[in-house]
Amino acid sequence: MLLGTLPDSVRVLEDFDGWVEFHFDEVISEGAQPNFGFGNGELEKLILLSPAPDSVVPRVQWRRDRILVRPRDGWLANTTYRIELAPGIRDIREPSNASVLASVVTFATGGPVPTRYIVGRAVDWTGPRPAPLALIEALLLPDSLPYRTLADSSGRFAFGPLPQGEFLVRVVLDQNRNRRLESSESWDTVRLIAGRDLVGEIWAFPRDSAPPRIQSAERVDSFTIGLVLTKTLDPGFSLPADSIRVLGLPDSGSIGPIGALPKPAHDSLYRGRGGITPVRPAADTAAAARGDSTPPAPRPTRALAGGAAVSGGQQPDTLEQKRPPLTNRLNVRTTGIIQLGTSYLIEVRGLRSIGKGRSEVVRIRLDTPKPPPVDTTKARADSLA
Repeated sequence: MLLGTLPDSVRVLEDFDGWVEFHFDEVISEGAQPNFGFGNGELEKLILLSPAPDSVVPRVQWRRDRILVRPRDGWLANTTYRIELAPGIRDIREPSNASVLASVVTFATGGPVPTRYIVGRAVDWTGPRPAPLALIEALLLPDSLPYRTLADSSGRFAFGPLPQGEFLVRVVLDQNRNRRLESSESWDTVRLIAGRDLVGEIWAFPRDSAPPRIQSAERVDSFTIGLVLTKTLDPGFSLPADSIRVLGLPDSGSIGPIGALPKPAHDSLYRGRGGITPVRPAADTAAAARGDSTPPAPRPTRALAGGAAVSGGQQPDTLEQKRPPLTNRLNVRTTGIIQLGTSYLIEVRGLRSIGKGRSEVVRIRLDTPKPPPVDTTKARADSLA
């Protein structure tokens, strides 16, 4: 149990030059990894000191029933500091008995007392689903002083107290839990003006700018070829017919590609009549009955965080209703039938990932499965009967 902290939180301490201390009611464990300033110590991993560059590890000391923290280069004047101790402090006698609550100490070395809180939610767009324990960074502009915290198990965060001003709030899906943004990790940012606290939902997505390649191909139905790519597609991406070639082998005759769409968009467009023709909007039968050709009035909409709009003034219960899902599957439509037991060469130009990576020309060979053998032993129907 945490008994208290030194100094007290939410204060202005102009001449403070000591250590921030977390006091516990019994001796705590130092952990299997010692704290040598490299960031891999067990206690160092539980400390989030802000503002500080992510490459600088604070000084952390273990003193039996206390944890001592201070910046490696000392406290700066006229700066608001936030020291967060994450859950995970363990009992020295029972290592499995760990703390489940976080503790925060906030104080300023000059200026007004910090009182601002930033409230929002981190979302993994590739799900889409909430992002538990996502790294939240709030960069105070224009100096880009970084403040950090972690989202809870539902992706939500109430971050503060923080100084007043304009912030650039960034969500990072910290997969390796090193409290740093790696090139392979998903992230996104939202600018928050001064005087506003609600940042809304921040939808993190991969930013890898490497060009996408075709990983595999398959025959989906008689007029659709499914391509699995190495990168996530931009949800608004589509390819015209002149960017695709589907050639039957060995004569290289084209079967007339008419375009390509990400799988969710393709399935939404071709979900009717066996997937052969696009789905047209249903007619307003009520208007036809009353002889009214005027289209019905649109339902009222209400803007949500992130620019999404919700009809009827009701907020959706699920995240999927706010943004189109991300996918790495691209469906190619053709006018000619994709025959079983035939080989095809698929050539695609201008693939674009959501991370803005673009490929010139990529090719793949598709060998469709052979048709099932016909059972000639079955008795024919009695046509006379």
